[in-house]
Amino acid sequence: MVTERSWGQSLAVYGQPQVLALFFLGFSAGLPLLLVFSTLSAWLTEEGVSRTAIGFFGWVGVTYSIKVLWAPVVDRLRLPLLTRLLGQRRSWMLLGQAGVVAGLLAMVGSDPHESLAGLALAAVAVAFASSTQDVAIDAFRIESARDEYQGAMSATYVFGYRLAMLVAGAGSLYMADWLGWEAAYLSMASLMLVGVITVLLVSEPQHQQGAEVAALEKGLSERLLIGKPGLAARLQAWFLGAVVAPFVEFFARNGTIALLILAFIAIYRLSDIAMGIMANPFYLDIGFSKSEIASVGKIFGFFMTIAGSFIGGLLVIKYGIHRPLLAGAIMVAVTNLLFMQLAQTGPDIGWLMIVISADNLGGGFSNAAFIAYLSSMTNRAYTATQYALFSSLMTLPGKFLSGFSGLVVDAAGYSSFFLYTALMGIPSILLAWWLWRRYAADTRPVPRDTAQASEY
Repeated sequence: MVTERSWGQSLAVYGQPQVLALFFLGFSAGLPLLLVFSTLSAWLTEEGVSRTAIGFFGWVGVTYSIKVLWAPVVDRLRLPLLTRLLGQRRSWMLLGQAGVVAGLLAMVGSDPHESLAGLALAAVAVAFASSTQDVAIDAFRIESARDEYQGAMSATYVFGYRLAMLVAGAGSLYMADWLGWEAAYLSMASLMLVGVITVLLVSEPQHQQGAEVAALEKGLSERLLIGKPGLAARLQAWFLGAVVAPFVEFFARNGTIALLILAFIAIYRLSDIAMGIMANPFYLDIGFSKSEIASVGKIFGFFMTIAGSFIGGLLVIKYGIHRPLLAGAIMVAVTNLLFMQLAQTGPDIGWLMIVISADNLGGGFSNAAFIAYLSSMTNRAYTATQYALFSSLMTLPGKFLSGFSGLVVDAAGYSSFFLYTALMGIPSILLAWWLWRRYAADTRPVPRDTAQASEY
């Protein structure tokens, strides 16, 4: 049940040390994203790459949407030496950060004219390492605090994430204007040290297995592994515990509405993600300069995103998840319609500020509420795997559709494209309303058998 807090109590949560740590980890998670997404599309646009080819680069982001495939490894596999020194979550975060740096350096060494495929492969490597880091950070975040703090944790994470996107977006564009794209990407690689230092300073959270989860895994093993001693049985037991059990537990806990919940997760940010890769090409095509995009679209938009995420997290703390979740779904869909007007208006800075204000405020608000919702759905015995499932579903449909965004723009124009993306948000609004009505008095859909999170 929702326990309503005073405004002072709600604000005080943001001062907790584990909440503050998520700012820096959010920065580390957010930095690589635009470097293989909209910033990369701006680089390719300036190099004369076709809009259709740029659209296909959106499929690089699919890597983030299939991280559930290797999340069980991050959840259970101990890394030699690193896990003993740092713990399960911190060791995998550090490994992912090293991979991001290596991939960015490979992108610097790739020429879009001579080896577009090589640049794409380097971008995929960055996305793979970044998504691996994300799996570990998400598990760390959920295990580091009780459920009632997840709204603040998600808002602070979004703050750091969006600051990194400002740096990787506006910062990269400014540096590309002054020093070239190679220098911009080298600078971004060096900023990954923020994440490395944070991993070395934070404490490893407790990771325990609840009684019901232990019984579930034991039951699965007994039914499937009787009479099969040896290495094969141990490997099968690991597979059951790391891969099969998280999904069995989720469906057993949520019963008949489990598939509906997964469908809601899959479409909540569909309209937002599907249009994202065309934002920078859109701004450039209608006449804005890179510096104008950086100043208004990135810097000004950053503050609106932070305001939205802070308000979203605060309302989750005070009122619970579902009402902010519904409001966020409405905001994301409606703000896409403003891009249609900007397409008709042309390079007007005033209209750009209006569109960026609405889009980033709604995006920050909805993202904070949605991350809190996804966190509330996990069982801490399977934090990395279940959250990876949710976050993969959250982005996969949008990433897939974004690959065709260039084709739609070339065929129908920007105005029609933005109308289509706005209409994509209607199903998520309806499902958010249904979930609110069903769970109006709950902070989470169902109770979870979890290990206790570390106390502050």
